[in-house]
Amino acid sequence: MSEVLDYIPIDAELQQLITTEQAWQYAIIPKANLPQSTSFYIDESKNIESVAEELEFILGKTISLDKTTSSVIQKTLTKYYRKTEKRTTNTSVSVQNISQHLLEEIISEADSIGSSDIHLEVYEEKCRIRFRIDGKLIEKYVLKKDDYPVIINKIKIKANLDIAEKRLPQDGRIFFVLGEHKFDIRVSVVPTLYGEKVVMRLLSKDVADIDLYALGFTERQLAEYLEAIKKPNGIILISGPTGSGKTTTLYGTLKLLNTEESNILTIEDPIEYTLDGVNQVQLKEDIGLDFAKALRTFLRQDPDIIMLGEIRDGETAQMAIRAALTGHMVLSTIHTNSAWGTISRLIDMEVPAFLLASTINLSVAQRLVRKLCPNCKERVALDNSLLPKNYVPKRMPEFHYLAAGCESCYYTGYKGRKAVYEVIPIDSDLARHIKNGDLQVGDVLVEKNIKSLSESAFELFEKGETTIDEIYPILISTDY
Repeated sequence: MSEVLDYIPIDAELQQLITTEQAWQYAIIPKANLPQSTSFYIDESKNIESVAEELEFILGKTISLDKTTSSVIQKTLTKYYRKTEKRTTNTSVSVQNISQHLLEEIISEADSIGSSDIHLEVYEEKCRIRFRIDGKLIEKYVLKKDDYPVIINKIKIKANLDIAEKRLPQDGRIFFVLGEHKFDIRVSVVPTLYGEKVVMRLLSKDVADIDLYALGFTERQLAEYLEAIKKPNGIILISGPTGSGKTTTLYGTLKLLNTEESNILTIEDPIEYTLDGVNQVQLKEDIGLDFAKALRTFLRQDPDIIMLGEIRDGETAQMAIRAALTGHMVLSTIHTNSAWGTISRLIDMEVPAFLLASTINLSVAQRLVRKLCPNCKERVALDNSLLPKNYVPKRMPEFHYLAAGCESCYYTGYKGRKAVYEVIPIDSDLARHIKNGDLQVGDVLVEKNIKSLSESAFELFEKGETTIDEIYPILISTDY
């Protein structure tokens, strides 16, 4: 083993030869796996003979150990074998010995390290399991093809799906209990060339950690947002692609609005969090309970505040307008690239411009970016060629920061995510533009000093909180 290596790269198949506990206890890293023997790198300070004997007993194979430095072992363990403070779980499963509790172990590990989704995929030669952490997928396990149908059927049974149906997509839910920790899992199964692919979305039920004040609004944006949600009626819309944090912003808002005096109704797909005091309805399109029908029923439920998970079509949009016109506060999300683009989208959905102008209070757009780990980020001079060709910032910083990686961030260079926002309060001036069908208001928004998404993202970059790689997609795809 060369001493110049910073850490030892290992693939998912080698990684799962041992558990996280075994890796840290013996300070070992898998090197190679043969039918009759397995080799590991080991911390040079360890007693090779005693470790080899214990591993041969545990794994039932001949073990060979190669010494390397403590620093290399430590960094590799931190990168590939994450330890969590939440729970101690068996975070790796041997390919040779698929546990009957494999599914529970995978779900508990994903939850403990903060994964939002679990992907189970089958290909011609192998099957793999990937976790989405901070918006990025990482490969965690490789399974034998013979073992894959077993785990898929177990998922289907727990989600109340048809295990005999392998030709059509299916959707279901699992209620998962891990000690005192309980949460829902949304399951989606789709047939692919070599078998069925499953994605499990972990839905946290705890809203205690959602704080609207800490999501990423600037001081002015937060003041404008809080002012808008104090109004007794009207529409507040939050736009952005899937996975941009729109639902978290909505729940943070409901948490503030949830008082004894307010009757709050929501229609969601899925219900990602549960809120005491809020009446939440799960969308069920297969029996005709869609957003428009639920909203029509909500108006007979004496609501003060209505939250729609998403405005997907013209009927839902017009029902939302009607609800706002009759004295209700309506919160919802919509898929557009910018806050002002929401206006155009609703008009395309045949919402009359004069009604839209009189009901919309606020339009918000948001994206999520990963934050640099404060312990290891490295400051370097900024090369202007790193920015998109057509993007010209108001100020060009001399320096920026790179993601380095340390034990604290599992050598990813990033720690957590933060939302960047574009907030447009619809005042009388903008309402007049909407009513007259004049939607080219870029100059007006600049005059009002409203920050675009790209400006908010660049400001975060300028402060050294994120990298150019994280904000690049925002800089090239969003504007007024």
